Amino acid sequence: MIWSFRDRSVTLGRRPLVMGIVNVTPDSFSDGGRHSTADAAIEHALRLAADGADFLDVGGESSRPGAKPVSLDEELARVVPVIRGVVRQTDVPLSIDTTKAEVARQALQVGAAIVNDITAAGDPGMAEVVRQFSAGIVLMHMQGTPETMQANPTYQDVVSEVRDYLAGRVAALVASGVRAERLAIDPGIGFGKTSAHNLTLLRELGQLQVMGRPVVLGVSRKGFVGEIARRPVTERLAASLAAACYCAAQGTAQVLRVHDVAATVDAAKVIGAIAG
Repeated sequence: MIWSFRDRSVTLGRRPLVMGIVNVTPDSFSDGGRHSTADAAIEHALRLAADGADFLDVGGESSRPGAKPVSLDEELARVVPVIRGVVRQTDVPLSIDTTKAEVARQALQVGAAIVNDITAAGDPGMAEVVRQFSAGIVLMHMQGTPETMQANPTYQDVVSEVRDYLAGRVAALVASGVRAERLAIDPGIGFGKTSAHNLTLLRELGQLQVMGRPVVLGVSRKGFVGEIARRPVTERLAASLAAACYCAAQGTAQVLRVHDVAATVDAAKVIGAIAG
């Protein structure tokens, strides 16, 4: 399986690749805004690169449950200096975590290679920006918005509904002129789902493989692993690794989006070695 972005392509096999999270926000659920300044975020990103991250995902708008949107200008002020600073010091591909086409455009202009969009290109201009820059894009499923998504998530069949939604978004992007090999998908664990929904999706994640596109999986420090392990957000590494590695070892997740890069890289290497 090939994932292409800008002038690069990666081959995705049984060793999962690791995407390190760089939150440039004051209200992140996971790190309490410790990297909310440009200098701190750049330093953190370079540390994740040194720890072995295959990708770095920079975001300037929190998508935690209950989060309110930020303005275009505020988001640009948070992420553009970070991306500009990081690309000067590492060749690890950068992803911009945004729902706004203009943020994606300016991030790609200064060196990002991938757009990570929790609305699956809901902004009407997003597909054109991705096509113009030959960028990669991650299309995620979410029921509702970050502000409302956990109010009362309801599905008749969570697996088929998530699969059908993502298949529709893949088809729409391809129809708009984005090449299929530039697309990846994300089931949106924790985004408008109960713990039961999350567990069902992880158990049946292989059903998303029918689209032929790589699966980016974000379970790091999520609330459902905290509920199962009965651990606060700062003590969820083992639980997060268990969920991510369960899927990666079965070949149903090709990219793991995580906070704890070093430990996940070690786990990914072992999974790859066992898988041969």
